[in-house]
Amino acid sequence: MRTAGEFAAWVEERAEQPVAELAAPFTFTVGLGDSLRLAPRRSEHVACAGGELVLSAGEVGFRRSRDGWEVETVSNHSTGYCPDTASWPAVAAALALIGLPHPDAFTHAVVFRRCPRCGRCNLVREEHYACAFCDADLPEHWNVDEVALP
Repeated sequence: MRTAGEFAAWVEERAEQPVAELAAPFTFTVGLGDSLRLAPRRSEHVACAGGELVLSAGEVGFRRSRDGWEVETVSNHSTGYCPDTASWPAVAAALALIGLPHPDAFTHAVVFRRCPRCGRCNLVREEHYACAFCDADLPEHWNVDEVALP
């Protein structure tokens, strides 16, 4: 979706669902043209994006305010794309494009790193930059799109 009208139509399609259902996080992707795609939470991000490249991906939750709908929570949690936390500006631009008020940054930022030794993707927790699979040191900079060296 690229307009407030498209978002309103999307919400209207779900009008019979309880408000809590709309507050539950949805899978999202932001395409190369700044368009926002939404799918049910348990959807794969790659399917949500139609297999296309993305600027960001994650989960987003909405809440109704006095002025309409707004973003309550948003993260870059996508194990399909493993986006960097630096992808926030693309998310903010897509949300602004459809007129949705939103936080100033990811409300839950996830740090992904690819292991230079075994090539597997890791979710970094509590700033512990060690591979969960082979215990190798993980780089401090985002490297998921780099070619992995098995």
